[in-house]
Amino acid sequence: MPAFAALRQFPSSDPTSETIVAVTPRKTRLRSDSDAAIGSPLRKSPRLGKEGTPHSSPTASIRKCLKTSLNLSGSPQKKQLSEDFVERQNWNPRDETQRRAVNEALHVSTAQTNVVCRENEQNRILDFCKKCIKEEKAGSLYVCGCPGTGKTLSMEKVKVMLADWANEECIQYPDVLPINCTSLANMNDIFSKIFEQNHSGKKRSRYTSSLQQLQNLYSQQTPGMKMILVIADELDYLITRDRAVLHDLFMLTTLPFSKCILLGVANAIDLADRFIPKLRSLNCKPMVITFCAYSKDQIINILQERLRAVPYTVFQPQALELCARKVAAASGDMRKALAVCRSAIEILIGDSMLSSLDGTEDQHKPAENVSMSNQVRIDHVAAALSKVYKSPVVDTIISLPQHQQIILCSAVKLFRGGKKKDTTLGELNKYYVDVCKSTSIPPVGILELSSMCGVLDDQGILKLGQSRDDKLRRVTLKVDGADIVFALQGVRFFRNCLQ
Repeated sequence: MPAFAALRQFPSSDPTSETIVAVTPRKTRLRSDSDAAIGSPLRKSPRLGKEGTPHSSPTASIRKCLKTSLNLSGSPQKKQLSEDFVERQNWNPRDETQRRAVNEALHVSTAQTNVVCRENEQNRILDFCKKCIKEEKAGSLYVCGCPGTGKTLSMEKVKVMLADWANEECIQYPDVLPINCTSLANMNDIFSKIFEQNHSGKKRSRYTSSLQQLQNLYSQQTPGMKMILVIADELDYLITRDRAVLHDLFMLTTLPFSKCILLGVANAIDLADRFIPKLRSLNCKPMVITFCAYSKDQIINILQERLRAVPYTVFQPQALELCARKVAAASGDMRKALAVCRSAIEILIGDSMLSSLDGTEDQHKPAENVSMSNQVRIDHVAAALSKVYKSPVVDTIISLPQHQQIILCSAVKLFRGGKKKDTTLGELNKYYVDVCKSTSIPPVGILELSSMCGVLDDQGILKLGQSRDDKLRRVTLKVDGADIVFALQGVRFFRNCLQ
């Protein structure tokens, strides 16, 4: 009886029992005129080759398939981060071609075909653009989030999805104008770029500003004028003292015949809080979409997605998990995670080269052991984390007295999320007192707090302004909050303070 027939004839709720029947069928005769009975297919013969070769036993192949699909290895399967780390090609860190392929896959400038973990945000942006295009109506959207949270990549993905949708629906695709505001020599140049992109057939006047011409263009009906999608990246560079450029830009979408869809992108999460009240009064409040910092699981998914581009098993799953956990705890910046992975590969290559020069390589190691030794391990990632995050600033923070470290923890909590860039010493003192009370540590007075902030100012960690009243002195954090978190997260006391 064929193996799979036996499997169907004897169903059972236990997959193990099914497999035993499948791989050990009863002895039977294939033909009535045959005098020889077919013995157990598990019997070895000199002609029997490796599994998967033309000479291998068919039942052995069946067993392998069922064993793989049903996970009948005889021991519980270890939890893996992804199935892509199982049964992939081994890679040689000293092979220049393989090394270049891995570094390219993990480089921040490498465009991803599939931008994972931001599907919800992408769909919201896409739906907003679709609605504006269908209704031929202008609109504005503000996209914000901390650095390294996938804003720019998501905007590129939205552009592709929007073009595909326009082709499927036979809808005229708008003119797309991407602008990086950091490249503008003059902030008002953004209006001239928008005017030049519009296919209005009108020439710019030397005696009228680009803003005025745009306002005139959008205030009257112009037949045949296409819609324009303006993607303004690094929008916070347009902030002036009176924020006139920012307000005028968003007001273009409120004019009666405007064809402008404005997507503003910036790192400052508090930018919307600062300019939206004024925009609301001008009746041009934009829709806001926030990109939160990446979590540990999201960082792992993104790293795995990038590593699928190479057919090698480069990282041990535990090493990737360590990288994701530390980066998520510090900042959630995906660029940092990629930098840590590339640095860990460099450390692995250095160790491999040293082993080769010292002659400590074991040529008789089993293939599995050689494969594991060529993969990035936890110790490589730990060293890379110290290399990427550690700096003289981190060393200085680690060596500070406890109360000064508590002040820095209070400043991180106060400035977290980009809500503020500076504050008063009195407001910082409130956070400081709350942290001390939550940990049963007696707080110091405002005068001593001012003196300690002066010491941190001398070390370049804080900037302390001048005022006759200590409570009114302005305080600005001069270092990256992620450096403070990384320096203090190893101590449970400060880890609890920073939560």
